[in-house]
Parts: sequence; structure tokens; C-alpha cells
Amino acid sequence: MNAEPAAFPDRETVADKLATLGEPERAWLALLMENPQQDENLLEGLGLYIDRAAAARVLNTLKLERLGEWLGAAAPGRLQGRLMEIARSSQHAAYAAFRAGLARSGGLDRAYPKA
Repeated sequence: MNAEPAAFPDRETVADKLATLGEPERAWLALLMENPQQDENLLEGLGLYIDRAAAARVLNTLKLERLGEWLGAAAPGRLQGRLMEIARSSQHAAYAAFRAGLARSGGLDRAYPKA
């Protein structure tokens, strides 16, 4: 047997699920976040989704903020730092909106409480 992480789902699939983010997609993403082997696929898909939003003709900042809030609240502690890393990786307004929602969720503070 091969010990490498499964290639399913690919980053395009994750980005598409993040774009719609209905109740079935939230359940699917929550299940994906439970498996540490899928972290890279999730984070690459998130990066692709934000890049697509940044390149779009119209920037939906409210949708990006809501995504940041939901991911910050739903993601396990092991992902919180990496999510904030992605949010801070660019000065573009799309990343700023995602970062604002992520900060509002308080997920990083729950994962790493202040001493």
C-alpha cells in the first residue's frame, strides 16, 4: 500500500465547494477538515478560491468575510495558524476581507490562548 495522502479532493474541487458554501458544502468541508492528511488539499483549494476572487471583475468582500468567519469557527486548532498565514499572504482586498472574517471568528485565539 502507498502511504502518500490521497489526491482526492483536488484543489479545484475544494475551491468550487468554497465558492458555493451551502449547507451540503459546509458538511463536506467539515468532514475534510477532520482528516489531517487532507490539510494541504484544503489549504491549496482555499488559496485558489481567494486568487479567483481577487481576479474576478467584482469583488464580493462580504462573501469572503463570511467564509473567513465560518472557517475560523469550524477549523480545528492545527489549521488556524495556516489559515491566518494564507490570509496575510497578500495585501489585496480579497485577502483583507478573508482576514477580517477570520479575525472576527476568534479561531486563532481559541487555538492559541494568551498566557
